[in-house]
Amino acid sequence: MSTMNTVGRPTTPNAVETRPATLTGGRGLLQNEALIFEGDGWGKTGVDLPEPRGDASDLGDLVRRDPIGLPGLSEPETMRHYVRLSQKNHAIDLAIYPLGSCTMKHNPRLNEKMARLPGFSDIHPLQPISTVQGALELMDQLSHWLTTLTGMPAVALSPKAGAHGELCGLMAIRAAHEASGQHEKRRKVLVPTSAHGTNPATAAFVGYTVVEVAQTDDGRVDVADLASKLGDDVAAIMVTNPNTCGLFERDILEISRLTHEAGAYFYCDGANFNAIVGRVRPGDLGVDAMHINLHKTFSTPHGGGGPGAGPVVLSEALAPFAPAPWVVSGTDGYRLIEREEDEAVQAFGRLCAFQGQMGMYTRALSYMMSHGSDGLRQVAEDAVLNANYIKARLSDLMSAAFPDGPCMHEALFDDEWLKGTDVTTLDFAKAMIDEGFHPMTMYFPLVVHGAMLIEPTETESKAELDRFIHAMRALATAAKAGDVDRFKGAPFHAPMKRLDETRAARAPKLRWTAPEGSNLAAE
Repeated sequence: MSTMNTVGRPTTPNAVETRPATLTGGRGLLQNEALIFEGDGWGKTGVDLPEPRGDASDLGDLVRRDPIGLPGLSEPETMRHYVRLSQKNHAIDLAIYPLGSCTMKHNPRLNEKMARLPGFSDIHPLQPISTVQGALELMDQLSHWLTTLTGMPAVALSPKAGAHGELCGLMAIRAAHEASGQHEKRRKVLVPTSAHGTNPATAAFVGYTVVEVAQTDDGRVDVADLASKLGDDVAAIMVTNPNTCGLFERDILEISRLTHEAGAYFYCDGANFNAIVGRVRPGDLGVDAMHINLHKTFSTPHGGGGPGAGPVVLSEALAPFAPAPWVVSGTDGYRLIEREEDEAVQAFGRLCAFQGQMGMYTRALSYMMSHGSDGLRQVAEDAVLNANYIKARLSDLMSAAFPDGPCMHEALFDDEWLKGTDVTTLDFAKAMIDEGFHPMTMYFPLVVHGAMLIEPTETESKAELDRFIHAMRALATAAKAGDVDRFKGAPFHAPMKRLDETRAARAPKLRWTAPEGSNLAAE
């Protein structure tokens, strides 16, 4: 007996589909594509350039003596090359991107349109202040809403990313201790075991000794262990809330009280602000400094190395030490405080040459204004709802790392349910690629064995969540049924099959070289 599948082709239940290899390497609409250097266009160019009128004699020793070593491509070849490469990558515009701890959500096209408006997209940081008043006003408005949403009195916009924001916050803390004469004795920073890896790395980079704080069985900071390690030698604590296990720190008020009683400052990693924006103000929780990943909470492009933005909000105690520059307004319009004098006499310095990422500011403010206060509150509520929906739908087949009670913005599973199957977390993730999904975050946080961290974000519909859940349940059922071959060889249908990831990490091939005996590079 045969049935009809979704595209009208007859199928036989339980039949194994066989796919003969194609002659071209392409598969249907997915074209095979070699490296750009492997083409045969070394003797041509897609652009006609006039001969230079000068003889380059003024360049001295800088005149090129060897061929430039780039292949020549026509415009259609160039377009097709990069389109074909894009089809080999997963993207948020293609399907759900369930990376936990990364908040890979949809970027509204309205934000992109606003970021490309003249006056935002084409300005230069060295223009006269009088010619960029609109941009400075936007930065001032963004600062206002960031401080309003967090309940903090000051913000430094210039940090370029979350880790850069951590650096900003700890440098402000160090400057505050230096101003009070306590820097020499306060040389420790306390960091929970479940922290993002950048937390201890940043503390060490600033010159502090990192002391680990234990975690309770229910995935939260061990307050007793924290209290035992607080003293007059501690400069700060660094706590992520909601934390990396996807849980809200129930004892956050007690944590801040103990920290301040010890004379230390409370740095909060704001990477997960997306889970509480509009619902909780970190300033009300006793936070002294917190970075905000604009790409996570306020939907600016994420990944690819940037551009990023990680503004840092500061408490009243740390506000005087905020780095320059910052925007101020007066009767003559907007201006920048750029030097450590007058209003910025206690600023610890500068983090970067100019003011930060204008495109990110524009996108973030556009997101805030289009959502409004009620919409931003719904962002957090829907993010938490979606994560708990996934946790509830998968917990009967997969083992939740912390099953008691709801999670926040991400659902965390361990590999206990895979015991005896000969399938690992990595195997399961590779099989997800065959189903058309980017794998969830694997083996992080480190405090959970074989961790599978799933963050659906608020932008996924129930229909897309159900499609994802259906695939996850089917794979979990196959793993438990002993269908090991499905997992050990996966992915079967991706452009690249399973790689030796250890070898790739230790001996990466980062440069293409012409085959032996080839004269391509010399043409």
